[in-house]
Amino acid sequence: MSVTSPEVPLDDDEFVTRAQAGDREAYEYLVARHTASAYRTAVLLGAGSDAEDVTQEAFVKGYRKLSRYRGESSFRSWILAIVANETRNLHRSRGRRDGLVLRAAAVNPDPEFIDDGAVGAVLAAERRAMLVRALRLLPVKDREVIVCRFFLDLSEDETVTMLGWPRGTVKSRTSRALAKLRGLLDRQEVHGG
Repeated sequence: MSVTSPEVPLDDDEFVTRAQAGDREAYEYLVARHTASAYRTAVLLGAGSDAEDVTQEAFVKGYRKLSRYRGESSFRSWILAIVANETRNLHRSRGRRDGLVLRAAAVNPDPEFIDDGAVGAVLAAERRAMLVRALRLLPVKDREVIVCRFFLDLSEDETVTMLGWPRGTVKSRTSRALAKLRGLLDRQEVHGG
């Protein structure tokens, strides 16, 4: 059976081990495999037009820190944690933490909203705009946990790794943040956006 057959997905851990031993091509493979989700993470966490720079810097730092990677979490969640830290550094250097998902809809439109008709497209755009407005009203930590769990579809373990929070905090903040988001969306619908 071929190593690249769909039944046997290539394991990041093999490439990490090879990269830790000095195989640059193995790390380049990891970069290629995870660039899209790293970029999406940077955008969703508010890097905006600097998302590409944040992503690149995260992979450079990841390469430098690779000897410290112990495999307690997946390589994906480990590198996304570095992306999150780089995005926070960007926020600090900008002096603001605003605009979590300003371009999220443009970068990765939700396929469930795609419709052939013009009416469907208008409604989908309105729903995305309403969601973006509501998310921007949430406190930063609430936005971060919502993005991790629902926009990036990270597991609870990956969210713990990425945000560096205790598991109980991730659970409780996710629950509270969803309740706040629902309340904001309900108010927007009642008041017409």
